[in-house]
Amino acid sequence: MKSSCANCISACAIRSQRRNSRRPSRDKGDRLKAFKIPESVLVVIYTPQRDVLLIERADHPGFWQSVTGAKDSLDEPLLQTAQREVMEETGITAPSVQWRDWGLSNVYEIYPVWRHRYAPGVTRNTEHVFGLCIPDRCAVTLSPREHTAWQWLPYLTAAERCFSPSNAEAILLLPQFIV
Repeated sequence: MKSSCANCISACAIRSQRRNSRRPSRDKGDRLKAFKIPESVLVVIYTPQRDVLLIERADHPGFWQSVTGAKDSLDEPLLQTAQREVMEETGITAPSVQWRDWGLSNVYEIYPVWRHRYAPGVTRNTEHVFGLCIPDRCAVTLSPREHTAWQWLPYLTAAERCFSPSNAEAILLLPQFIV
């Protein structure tokens, strides 16, 4: 009985999330837009020398982070989300062999300043951590509506610079994932 209840609760939660993710809201220009899905990726982009790329948020100067972003649809594979977000936010593309799902997920409270992007009542997000190892530091092409600056830093310095605790923790785990 317990397992069927758990399955039912899980199925109900998924149906509710699907309904909420499709329900449109209105932005400040009174245009319809879809709510963000509360499942996202965090991608730590790094070099074999343990340098990490950080980007500064356009909407919050001084907020440095790794690449992050939500799924575009409920059935979008997480690796595809990661690859899309890295391309959109930095212009970096890389073959699949350079990507690694770190097998880590963070469930966190969505900052109140960003809750309007989600369906009413959604307050938590599940973030899946990926790593992208590129051969060396490179220049990046930012999406100016999302980010205003970028920098490569040694991983310990990058962890200190991040505004997000889950991002800092992921960066501190980097030595475990360098092959």
